[in-house]
Amino acid sequence: MLITGQLSEFSLPELFQFLEQGQKTGLLTLNSLQKETKQHYIWFRQGRIVAASDRHDETGLLALIQKRGWINSFPSISSEQLKTTPLGLYFKANNFLQADQLKLLFYTQVMQQVCALFKLPDAEFTFDSNAVIPSLELTGLSSLGAEVTLAGLRALQDWSALQNKLPEIHSALTSRSEGKPTLHLNQAEWNVWEYTDGHVSLKAIAEQLQISIEKIQQIAFRLIVVDLVEELPMMVMSSNSNSSFNSLDLDPIEETQTTNRTNSGLSTAFLENLMSFLQGKT
Repeated sequence: MLITGQLSEFSLPELFQFLEQGQKTGLLTLNSLQKETKQHYIWFRQGRIVAASDRHDETGLLALIQKRGWINSFPSISSEQLKTTPLGLYFKANNFLQADQLKLLFYTQVMQQVCALFKLPDAEFTFDSNAVIPSLELTGLSSLGAEVTLAGLRALQDWSALQNKLPEIHSALTSRSEGKPTLHLNQAEWNVWEYTDGHVSLKAIAEQLQISIEKIQQIAFRLIVVDLVEELPMMVMSSNSNSSFNSLDLDPIEETQTTNRTNSGLSTAFLENLMSFLQGKT
């Protein structure tokens, strides 16, 4: 099965959310649409990110190991061994690498490379569920797409590509699950999450926390695309209104982009176009 599109239509956070929730396995390829076209590869297994590279010759992980000088001469490995064992775990089992070195390799290979892709203004993408995951690129570690999304969006400086996907300032947030999130949130995200009772607008949250409304919108977007909260429309009273119900001046806030979101946090347009891709491009 192939799913194709552009990041201008379906953002990278939305793609990660879809692949994680659907527990998809396969290869996500991004072709940047900048002056110099470059390909990026991200492998998923049951919705978790297991590897990433900007080269498709299955030597990305070996190149990272060589760059750090951790293994001077690579041992010969039979293809049969690699059918069942990721390269990183094979090296660890044979005392070529330690556990903390594998963690650092995964951080460099996945967290750094993938997080940098969130700043792409646009790119064509293809997800191939039939692609083989190369053992030579695997450390044996994996990460939730939600964790990578949070890290990538926290580091994002230019939000222009995602501006039209940010929640409305007069909307509120409601938690999508009982209890506290298990994802690793930073302090600002925790502070916003505390207001997920569906009654406080983003504008009011910004005033309470003394944070700019732009930052609050960005934090709220992060919580939405990792499926922790849902955006809810609110009607806002004019500041000049009195206590009489008949004198209320109501803004038509209900006709906002909030109505374009489904309960999963994904935009309706995203899901509608995705279904057309699934039906017409297999």
